[in-house]
Amino acid sequence: MRLRGLRGERGWTLEQLSRASGLARSTLSKIENGLLSPTYDALLKLADGFELDIAELFVAPSAHMGSGRRSISRRGEGRTHLTPWYAHELLCSELAHKQMMPFVSTVRARADTAGSDWSRHPGEEFVYVLSGEIELHTEFYRPERLAAGDSFYLDSRMGHRVISVGPDDARVLWVSTQPHSLPHDHEHPNSLTNGITETGEIT
Repeated sequence: MRLRGLRGERGWTLEQLSRASGLARSTLSKIENGLLSPTYDALLKLADGFELDIAELFVAPSAHMGSGRRSISRRGEGRTHLTPWYAHELLCSELAHKQMMPFVSTVRARADTAGSDWSRHPGEEFVYVLSGEIELHTEFYRPERLAAGDSFYLDSRMGHRVISVGPDDARVLWVSTQPHSLPHDHEHPNSLTNGITETGEIT
């Protein structure tokens, strides 16, 4: 992960990145030193703080192009980010400032964790099940099981999580909106008018 390098390019301290991203300094230090694998929500906060694509946290983008841009990802070429319950393969990561973030995720088979790992962040998401069976949990609806060929679309501000309910891991195509395409609710970390941002730990 390029966190330390990106911070150095901007001349930011951990405190400044903390204000920009809303993540605690201790969390950022652990991520930089490889002691903590950030959740998807934490990646969104970091990308929003840097005003970058999530993929740019891992891979430097190619030179910016004008209209008519395109990107091709071959099987197995995407950079993979691991979390306790997911393996996210980032697709088409060389294009900067995309409106959507596509990735293929492996959802690891596990038991229900009783609501301990809700995801909640600005944006919208689309998920298409490629293989296996998943269960979608959301804040305001009853859980729904989805098999290969099924899909869902949701407002990411609503608490949500996806678990694999089959005997094996499930694979899904996941597409979400990028943080930079949404209105910002924080000031630049170098701004003299910057207020205090909530910095709760993300684990």
